[in-house]
Amino acid sequence: MKSEYRYRRVLLKLSGQALQGTAGYGIDPEVVGSLADQIKKVCQDKIEIAIVVGGGNVFRGFEASVRGMDRATADYIGMLATVMNAMALQEALEKRGAFTRVQSAINMQEVAEPYIRRRAMRHLEKGRVVIFAAGTGNPYFSTDTAAALRALEIGAEAILKATRVDGVYDSDPEKNPAAKKFDQLTFIDVLNKGLKVMDATAISLCMDNDLPIIVFDMLKPGNIEKVLRGEHIGTIVRGGGAHG
Repeated sequence: MKSEYRYRRVLLKLSGQALQGTAGYGIDPEVVGSLADQIKKVCQDKIEIAIVVGGGNVFRGFEASVRGMDRATADYIGMLATVMNAMALQEALEKRGAFTRVQSAINMQEVAEPYIRRRAMRHLEKGRVVIFAAGTGNPYFSTDTAAALRALEIGAEAILKATRVDGVYDSDPEKNPAAKKFDQLTFIDVLNKGLKVMDATAISLCMDNDLPIIVFDMLKPGNIEKVLRGEHIGTIVRGGGAHG
């Protein structure tokens, strides 16, 4: 018999790179389809899911700014990339019968609703998956920070950080076979060790508001459901105490 769900309203953070699969660029339909299958399954059990998606598979604003592009302009282009990813994810979900809404922090009424907090919460209550696009709508803020901000605004119980590896390591496990995995960490650990969970602004927001972050492998089918049921997979980052 399956355990009961530990979390009922969550924010799922997807990186743009995760959506590209092994292609190295763009959107891999198989990866997006697998994610949509997992999300649809838990939505059928009345789990409320909001999603923030990055845009690094299409355009990375920070890297472009390092190469000489104006930082604000580069970040706005990156925000537009997240809208493309959000629309692709929306299409995959709706093909599977899920009800969705894309809300954009940049007004583009032909393709997305504007971000309105109360409307987003109402969509979640009605069983719709809400995909937040365009970050915070402001340059110099990452989609990690957007995820922390939106999670707090909608009253999410946790942030699920979906990655290509099965948790947080002390070095890149894709490059270092001897990398050590952490089962749990505190927010202070993450900041002091410089671990790449989310950026410092996002970590500080979560720490100040006691919002746990669970980092897990999104490529393994069924992992979203396992995390929601409180199974011990991935790495949990929280203020302190055990994940029990």
